[in-house]
Amino acid sequence: MISAGDTAPDFTLPRDGGATVTLSALRPGKVVLYFYPKDDTPGCTLEAQDFNARLADFTAAGATVIGISKDSVKSHDKFCKKHGLGIILASDEGGTTCEDYGVWVEKSMYGRTYMGIERSTFLIDGTGKVVRVWPKVSVKGHADEVLAAVKAL
Repeated sequence: MISAGDTAPDFTLPRDGGATVTLSALRPGKVVLYFYPKDDTPGCTLEAQDFNARLADFTAAGATVIGISKDSVKSHDKFCKKHGLGIILASDEGGTTCEDYGVWVEKSMYGRTYMGIERSTFLIDGTGKVVRVWPKVSVKGHADEVLAAVKAL
């Protein structure tokens, strides 16, 4: 997994609404990059809603919030519409960005192992450096913790 102090791997990915998002194009702004397993599942919905509820605060602090999963753009569009989301949701269907950030990992549930996205968040400064990493995120209170870190940056 990418660590604090590393240069954030650049990417250009398709996003909700049919456009693309390129990490390096967002400089010199700060970026909150959060990886989540699947659109419209309970934990992922709560996480997206929490980031979305604080979107104005993130924007005021000079940060762009981007959620990334392996879901399709069509799935992201449906997810955004259903829950009124204004945050950027990027589609990494091929998994390259998930692998670049080290969040595509072996997981296990009920004794079965499978590959999946480890819920993780990266705070990237205006120069493209990762300044903070939250691995194995617990959703409750996470958006508030990330917002505090953005404001302190």
